[in-house]
Order: sequence, then C-alpha cells, then structure tokens
Amino acid sequence: MRILTASLVLVSTLVFSALTAASELPSANAERMQLRITNLSTFGANPGGGVSRLAFSESDIEARKYIATLMTEAGLSVRIDTAGNLIGSRDGQQPLAPIMFGSHIDSVPGGGNYDGDVGVIGALEVAQLLHDNQISTRHPLQVVVFSDEEGGLTGSRAMVGKLGPDALQEMSHSGLTIAEGIRAIGGDPDRLQEAQREPGELTAFLELHIEQGGILDQENIDIGVVTGIVGISWWDIVIKGVANHAGTTPMNARHDAMLSAAELVLAINEIITSTAGSQVGTVGRINAEPGAPNVIPGKVTMSLEIRDLSADTMSKMFQLIEDRAAVIAEQRGTNITFKHIPFDAESAPTDEHLQHIIGRSAESLALTSKYMPSGAGHDAQDMAQITPTGMIFVPSVGGISHSPDEYTSPQDMANGANVLLHTILALDGPG
Repeated sequence: MRILTASLVLVSTLVFSALTAASELPSANAERMQLRITNLSTFGANPGGGVSRLAFSESDIEARKYIATLMTEAGLSVRIDTAGNLIGSRDGQQPLAPIMFGSHIDSVPGGGNYDGDVGVIGALEVAQLLHDNQISTRHPLQVVVFSDEEGGLTGSRAMVGKLGPDALQEMSHSGLTIAEGIRAIGGDPDRLQEAQREPGELTAFLELHIEQGGILDQENIDIGVVTGIVGISWWDIVIKGVANHAGTTPMNARHDAMLSAAELVLAINEIITSTAGSQVGTVGRINAEPGAPNVIPGKVTMSLEIRDLSADTMSKMFQLIEDRAAVIAEQRGTNITFKHIPFDAESAPTDEHLQHIIGRSAESLALTSKYMPSGAGHDAQDMAQITPTGMIFVPSVGGISHSPDEYTSPQDMANGANVLLHTILALDGPG
C-alpha cells in the first residue's frame, strides 16, 4: 500500500480543521448536479429509461463534448490524452504534482444514469465551486473522465502503462476495436505511452462513485469510505458424466453431470458464506450438454468467480471449493476439473491516510460514514498502482446498479461532492 510523504501527512493534518470547517467552504449545489446528470442522460438515452452510452459510440463522443463544455465553464483547460482520457486542468500556486479526481461516463448496454456519472459531475462541481469562489490551491488540479471504463478500464490501464498491444485489438461494446475507439474519441493509440503517468507524477487520485450495492442505503449511512477494491478471479468448471437415455436409465445407475453441478453450486455458496469475511463467490453461467429434455446431461460447463480484498482469502476459498468438488465427483461417478481464466484483477487497497482524511471530511460535515470495501471494479484500482488513491461512496437506492432503475438522490450526490471538496483541500494543505 502506498502512503503519502511524511511531510504532506503532517501538513494536511495540521491544517485540516482550518480548511474543512463547513462554515468556511462553499457547498455543492444539489440542483445543479441533478440538472447536469439529467442533461448527460440524454446522450444514449433508451426509450424505456436509462442509457446505452457505450464507449467510443456517437453518444459517448457527444457526451464527452458536453462534459468538455462544463470543464471550460469551471475554468479548466481541456485536453484529450493519447489514450482518449478527457482531462480538465487547473493551475496551482506551486509547482507540485497534481491532485487528480474524476471517474467515467460510458455505460453498459441498458445501464443507468449514475454509475460513473456521479463521480464526473461531482468532480466538476468541486472545480466549479473553486472557480466561482476564487479559491486557489497549492497543487494543480486535474479532473479526469477515463475512456471505456465499462469495457475493461481502458483509459486508466493506459495511464498506468498496462494497456498492451493485444488489448488494442480487442473489440469494444460499440463494435470498434479498442485502437479504433481511442482514435474516434480523439486519442492516438500509436502514441499510447504519452498517456502514461509514472509513480510520483500525481500527488493523489480520488474517485467519487455510487456504491453499486445496498449497504449504505439499507443502513441509512451518508458516505462510504472505501478501504480497497476487491480482487477478482475466474474459472471455468467442466463436469463430465455419461449421457444416456432419460427414460431407460435407472436413477441409481446414472452419472449425471447436472446433478454434480447442482451439488457443487450449493457447495460453493455454503463454503463462501460459512467462512468469516466479506468474500463473495458466484456461479453466473451454466451450460448442459447435449441439452435435450430426454437425455441425461453428460457434460456441464459452468463459471466460478471469487472476489475479496485478500488474495490469500481468495486462494483459500478456491482450495475449499476444489476439495469439495473432488468429493462430489467421487460420490456421483463424475469428473470435475477447473480451468483458471486469465482475467484476474488484483485487489487494490486504498491509501490509509486518504481514508482518514475522507472520514474526517465526512465528520466535519456532520455526515455519517462507514469504512467498507468495493465489490465492483473501478478506475481507482489501476490508479492505486502509481499514486495514493482514495474512493468516496454515496448511496445507490436499493443497491441497484447497471440498470435503468439506478438512482442516487441529489442530496446524496451533493454530500459526496462536499466530502470530495473538503478532502482535496485538506490534502492540498495551506493556501
């Protein structure tokens, strides 16, 4: 885990009270934020609600133009880096490494109006408040809209130097290759290395985001202080039995691959839930062959995903699942094998000092808060590889996300922007 320099920690701690007193700083305008969310939702709007603003699509391009206009109105100078990341910059009083903050505006197909958008609109709100109230900072500030977050964290992967040549040839949701998509939004995949930031080039990265879960909403908590973004591992599980006639094969003479699969699905749930911790495990895809109602399945292929902040915990869960699978296979006369899928996203703990500042910022604003992991992936998990990183969660009503029914109230959005503002100014130190 990366930490800030000792001198910066000391400075930000000493000046925290003076800079984050609610009475001394402007407050986010909830109505303005909601209006901007509403305007943004027109780009790629679906007839039944929500958006399909796929990265690199025409609606994504037009939405980025809208955001660039808002950046200019907030006094930011606007550019697009070679990875297609949209960046609005504000000068600082001193030649220090910038503080970067932002999120993304591309959506999944049939998505909602708040995932990613709240982080961008919240970052713009902070920039607008600083501009309108003529508040200067020691550090330069950079508001970022990452490209193609939903398609694989394209913009942030490029920024940390992890977007390789093979990835550029992958197809995006919009039907363009990643390389073609980057060109479509104003980047240049042939000069991708120019978008890369080295460790030390940024003072910190902060991302405001909806929780995408129901914890804050259920517990009536205003702010989530994110302790880290979970790691993700995938496997394909292949279960082989014996396909046979469903009418003539006695029940006690069957080697039913589907029956083994059913037992394994239940076993996975039991293992994950009976072990202390916040790990999650999911079987999200299952396919039986030959797939006829009058044939005993001879082969089943299904997926396994495990997520947790701890790689050791993930490994332990998998080992327990693999051991149970061996027992099921022996009892049912089937064969069960696991194939690891090279997708893994490493867990990314957030910076402990930034967690402290975010928590103190919420407290200074009389907002309730909870320290919690993020079960979903974010650009912040890439940025944590090169700079101290923090995340701020606001409630998502009902825990709904990636859906037209996704909703975060204007006041909750404003609360998040206020915490972001206070965190940035506390991190910035004396003006």
